Amino acid sequence: MKKSFSIIAIVFSVSISIFAQRAPRLSSPDVHKDHSVTFRYYAPKAQKVMLHGEFLAEAIPMNKDTSGVWTITVPPVKPDIYPYFFSEDNTQVADPNNTYIFANERFKRSIVDVPGDEPLIHSLQNVPHGKIHYRYYQSSTLDTTRQLLIYTPPGFDQQGKKKYPVLYLIHGGSDTEETWTKVGNANFIADNLIAQGKAEPMIIVMPYGNVRPKPMEDFTPDVINDIIPFIESNYPVIKDAQHRGVAGFSVGGGQTLNIGLTNTDKFAYICSYAPFTATPEFQKNFTNWSPDADKINKQLKLFTISVGTEDFLYESVKGNLAMFDEKKIKVEPIIVSGGHTWMNCKLFLATSLQQIFK
Repeated sequence: MKKSFSIIAIVFSVSISIFAQRAPRLSSPDVHKDHSVTFRYYAPKAQKVMLHGEFLAEAIPMNKDTSGVWTITVPPVKPDIYPYFFSEDNTQVADPNNTYIFANERFKRSIVDVPGDEPLIHSLQNVPHGKIHYRYYQSSTLDTTRQLLIYTPPGFDQQGKKKYPVLYLIHGGSDTEETWTKVGNANFIADNLIAQGKAEPMIIVMPYGNVRPKPMEDFTPDVINDIIPFIESNYPVIKDAQHRGVAGFSVGGGQTLNIGLTNTDKFAYICSYAPFTATPEFQKNFTNWSPDADKINKQLKLFTISVGTEDFLYESVKGNLAMFDEKKIKVEPIIVSGGHTWMNCKLFLATSLQQIFK
């Protein structure tokens, strides 16, 4: 009997110890009515915790209370969706109390959504909504089965008579096929603009653009030879260049230029967002490029390149714009403030959706 009581006492003691070490349930982030935001993080043994966020000019220190909870309230933030993270004694961590995570393969970030006093174009609004479909296709180019996301607009009927234009939308370098929806809110942007009559109902295809360990330039034939045929075999789409567009951000913006400008017979709309073009594929395609400018300009109904003036690729983009101008390719620059951010991505996409398929 004494042995049994001893075992119970040990188990109880261990349970109490584990319970005592368990992190408290915290609310973080808390967005207030004045657009200020409070962040909380439990780290009782940490010496220093900093808050990093794209709403800050630089990281700021958090304050620790006697229970080991670090807290900071930042002044009112311009309404938008922002990535952020904590650094605990120089180790970067996502907010463990926030389930809203940045979809990315290289870094771990959390997301805070600061709503506007009036609904922003990327906000969930009371309008008819499209659907996001997770689909798999067989890539003969890459000899594997791959995943992509497909947005179908409100009222979409797979068996209906209506056929739709298609935008192929590519993510950034270390992002994934989910980043355009989980960070960029591409589906809500499309929903809202379609409801306002500012965008045509369309299908948006979001493929996974990273093909490592294969050469990255293999993504172009994957799009042309595998993804487009898969979409056109499984969805009611209009199968001509006048109803097909390609857009992308950063590395995806560079891929957009490679895919679109080497296939102007297949894409009448090319929208490149802050393109990263320091790649073998881009150099191969455009270093000694002698395009038939008149033919390309007739084929393209819209060719835009967008970038922020604080973007680290701004000078590179200006060089690309100058190159296309020298080649007499008609390109519309869209220059805004801001950096290499998904805040600008949402702006660029919202602009494009109002321009294409008109």
